[in-house]
Amino acid sequence: MSTKGNLSIFALGGVNEIGKNMYVVQYDNDILIIDCGSKFPDESLLGIDLIIPDITYLEENKDKIRALLVTHGHEDHIGGIPYFLKKLNIPIYATRFTLGLIELKLSEHKLLRDTVLNQINSDSTLTFGEVQVSFFKTNHSIPDCLGIVFHTPEGNVVHTGDFKFDLTPVNNQYSDIHKMAEIGKQGVLVLLSESTNAERAGLTPSEQIVGDHVEEAFMKAKRKVVISTFASNINRVQQVVNAALKTNRKLALLGRSMVNVVDVAVERGYLQIPEGMLIEPHEINTLAPEQVAILCTGSQGEPMAALARLSTGKFRDVDILPDDTIIFAASPIPGNERNVSRIIDSFFSLGAKVIYGSGSSTKMHVSGHGYQEDLKLMLTLMKPTYFIPIHGEYRMLHQHRQLAESVGVEEGNTFIISNGDVVDIKDNEAVQTRKVPAGDTFVDGVGVGDIGGTVLRDRKQLSEDGMIIVVITLSKTERKILSGPDTITRGFVYVRDSEKLLKDVNHLVKNTVNELQNENVQQWNVIKQNIKKELGQYLYAQTKRKPMILPVIIEI
Repeated sequence: MSTKGNLSIFALGGVNEIGKNMYVVQYDNDILIIDCGSKFPDESLLGIDLIIPDITYLEENKDKIRALLVTHGHEDHIGGIPYFLKKLNIPIYATRFTLGLIELKLSEHKLLRDTVLNQINSDSTLTFGEVQVSFFKTNHSIPDCLGIVFHTPEGNVVHTGDFKFDLTPVNNQYSDIHKMAEIGKQGVLVLLSESTNAERAGLTPSEQIVGDHVEEAFMKAKRKVVISTFASNINRVQQVVNAALKTNRKLALLGRSMVNVVDVAVERGYLQIPEGMLIEPHEINTLAPEQVAILCTGSQGEPMAALARLSTGKFRDVDILPDDTIIFAASPIPGNERNVSRIIDSFFSLGAKVIYGSGSSTKMHVSGHGYQEDLKLMLTLMKPTYFIPIHGEYRMLHQHRQLAESVGVEEGNTFIISNGDVVDIKDNEAVQTRKVPAGDTFVDGVGVGDIGGTVLRDRKQLSEDGMIIVVITLSKTERKILSGPDTITRGFVYVRDSEKLLKDVNHLVKNTVNELQNENVQQWNVIKQNIKKELGQYLYAQTKRKPMILPVIIEI
């Protein structure tokens, strides 16, 4: 009989999608969580602010959870942490820069004092029950990134985090290839590796090429320069600072996240900005345009971010004028292209010079995620018995499986899973036969998880066809109509142009109520259901629209 325990691996977010990463490694009664991210909603999720993982399984097994291990500080890996901690307050382990970003979030949510934060680095080792955890350095588009190794009695499980192999990193944070090779020599039972760029051939270009092109654009600019990138890309921010220094420009930071992240990076020594270079937004117009550079958020077309407000002239203290230079130093994430294009058009209409397009065409951006050759190198170093591609949509996971098989992973030993699918491993045999609860939790204002499908369907209906409210006053004793029906519409029809339609609506409602009273129907809910049914059919026949119908009955 085997004395080994049960090893289980699954994702609660981050597979068959890009965003809200959360992975779980469980050995017997010890649960270790990797990352707790968020993602932004698409246009179909009206009013939703944020999407985070469903943690039902973790809440049901909270006594077994030992730690949350964070690979790096991007939003899709740390954005859900404050909401998670409000339900499950567990220790967090992360690198110095990542902890700085997490502390910002916890301060905003007033959770910092009650949370146990532990600083780790690539040389740290941790022990949780029978599982020992170690780490290795990776290179990505944010400082202090780690891959994680779980040493279990069943075998070693490796999670790569987000990575690429940049042999000339601008921040000198090299991937620890020797350590990765050593981990591979020890034996890797399961590898979980990111798949974002699994469809792109070759090696990811080095971040170093971006700096030269940013400097060239600054030198050619006739007036002020506005450059937008991800706030967390500290390497890119440093390149902008260097370009501003070379061209004798002062630098203004626009956007709350940009200001906050730069503060953390400067305070912790990850970013060097010369004394006196930074200026406040209200100082921009006091300097000659050729002496100013602006670094801002909004490269993904977010409507309330600094870049969008600049493009519409709605940013106080700053105007975009002809011959200003606008640089998009980030490629649009899939789904954001339309919003980005709209902002680009607005800048062109203001007479600005706009440098935009894919990173490969402008050389203003390179990806932080490995291309096919990077992914194959990781697989070759680790030599896993089993492989689980993560962090990508299905086609990316499928492509990554093919890459794995091309470098020696046995066919049939790759598991393309969905969120909630559990890979169980016992005596070196892996199977996927069960699921745990998984899905999306919606954050709307201060509400977390209280918005479901019904509410979203109502919002969609309201946004598409509007609403109609019918108010009737009934006599409590005689059950007759005392006044009304009165009809109020919003977003359905223009009242002045639809007087006959609304008159017919009132007539139909009156007849429906009278018929029900003649049949001695007294229940309000039955009366309301009949009004909605009759009125819905009539309005669709007349207008081919389906507004939300709200009957209101007042008894006197």
